[in-house]
Amino acid sequence: MVFDISEELKKLPDRPGVYLMHDETDTIIYVGKAVSLRNRVRQYFQSSRGKGAKIEQMVTHIRRFEYIVTDSEAEALVLECNLIKEHHPKYNTMLMDDKAYPYIRVTVSEPFPRIMLARRIGADRSRNKYFGPYPSAGAVRDTIELLHKLYRIRTCSRNLPKDIGKERPCLNYHIGQCDAPCQGKISEEAYALHVREAIEFLGGHYKPIRDQLTDKMNQAAEILDFESAAEYRDLLESIGQIEQKQKITSSGGEDRDIIAVAAGREDAVAVAFFIRGGRLLGRDHYYLTKGEGDEPCSILESFVKQYYAGTPYIPREIMLPEMIPEQEVIEGWLTRRLGHKVRILVPRKGQKEQLVELAERNAQLVLAKDSEKLKREAARTTGAVQELADVLDLPGIRRIEAYDISNTGGCESVGSMVVYEDGSPRKSDYRKFRIRTIEGPNDTGSLKEVLSRRFRHGLEEQKNHQGDSFVKFPDLIMMDGGKGQVHAAEEILREMGLSIPVCGMVKDDSHRTRGLFYKEEEALIDKDSEGFHLVTRIQDEAHRFAITYHRSRRSREQVHSVLDDIPGIGEVRRRALRKQFATIEEIRNATLSELEAVPDMNKRAAQSVYTFFHER
Repeated sequence: MVFDISEELKKLPDRPGVYLMHDETDTIIYVGKAVSLRNRVRQYFQSSRGKGAKIEQMVTHIRRFEYIVTDSEAEALVLECNLIKEHHPKYNTMLMDDKAYPYIRVTVSEPFPRIMLARRIGADRSRNKYFGPYPSAGAVRDTIELLHKLYRIRTCSRNLPKDIGKERPCLNYHIGQCDAPCQGKISEEAYALHVREAIEFLGGHYKPIRDQLTDKMNQAAEILDFESAAEYRDLLESIGQIEQKQKITSSGGEDRDIIAVAAGREDAVAVAFFIRGGRLLGRDHYYLTKGEGDEPCSILESFVKQYYAGTPYIPREIMLPEMIPEQEVIEGWLTRRLGHKVRILVPRKGQKEQLVELAERNAQLVLAKDSEKLKREAARTTGAVQELADVLDLPGIRRIEAYDISNTGGCESVGSMVVYEDGSPRKSDYRKFRIRTIEGPNDTGSLKEVLSRRFRHGLEEQKNHQGDSFVKFPDLIMMDGGKGQVHAAEEILREMGLSIPVCGMVKDDSHRTRGLFYKEEEALIDKDSEGFHLVTRIQDEAHRFAITYHRSRRSREQVHSVLDDIPGIGEVRRRALRKQFATIEEIRNATLSELEAVPDMNKRAAQSVYTFFHER
């Protein structure tokens, strides 16, 4: 049926919503939102209005449109962001790389809190404290390690105070980095004081601990305890390094983001500075595909909407170099998401203006120096996924799961699951499987067991509305083998009522991927394409992960067999040693005090282990 644009314009409702423009191939070329769909969509087809070069060009390609009505403009804004991410319209500015930044989580809801790395802000935000985001996981781990040394916060996952006294204290207690709340050696009140001091440190209050360590260093030096003095000196240097990374940029102590864009002829770069508690924690940049005819103001607005639709953390202030058209609507949307007032500011003087200018200069530098690099990275990740989707004719691929089996003559078979999202590995979602029901070298049977366990777990988690990564189902499954493994996977999915595309990586004579087996045919991929390189990276990673786990299992079996020969070491102590040390070499190199510190060991048992290895 022919789409009569003039007749369809008459049917548009005077309601807020989102509209989608289609070209002659029925491809979505633009997505927009409107307070009134009737008024906004009509404007595109009224020749009396000056629409600008971009819109005029786009209108010549529109063959039909559709719309979705929402209850409010804020709802339309969220839907617009989601649809732009899904369809990548030609005339919309697109954010290509969707990055996530790590946080530090303090579990203040526990009687004896812990400090740990968090990849995202969880549903427990109202009960626990989060600090960040930080520019890298390495920065988070360095900070957490320092906090453990300074404040002796526990690292174990024991259920305290319920489990007090049930197990021996860990090695951290013996080296002075934990006060052993697991043994009742510190009260809940005294421990809480350490946690409060750590929280103050994370808030940027370094002076109290720095002064305290300086006094201790001087006192140790006075009594000629140079070893302790050196330890205090090293801690002071660590604090200095963290303090330099978190340079003060504001005296107000507010959380804010500073955002600027720089646009070239075909591409654009957005730069975001992250300020938390008045301190600059880091800067990052984002490559944007520029919609045809887009001006810097519209690019800035598109970035703000898409970025905050995906990031888990929203600051109370967002500073921009210029006003954006939908500022009030975006402020209201972000305020409702955060639960507190969010302000979008355009500073005109003072330090805030200088920070915005700094962000603008950084954006120009990145555009001048790094835009080609960013383009290559985008092509290598999201671009490669799109190539793969085109080869298989599968729209909307984002999450890919690949499976592999590793065994040596069928002995101790293990399975691996690696996950790629938007073309990049998501290692936090990787999983290992020890094959339980299959005996002998049977890769197909082993894969059936792995897939059955993975998706049964996922369905259970979905039913219980829990937050395990198994809840996320892939858009595409890749098997390391060909036709047989694909059919086995499809059989398991059918039994569970799941419809997920499955392809197999077809190998050449050198055991390298030459194509993909999909829908009973071999789909060839250009070996010089980014899509082909992505497939080989996924294959190599699945194989590496499976081999690494298999070697680990074999090593533990070796540990088990040697420990059987040590006099006076029974099953309980063998299990404790295997838990504390990964390999025989680690046990052999352990000192007598380290062996004695292992749970369930005593001095006599430790001496027996030590003597056994050193006499050998």
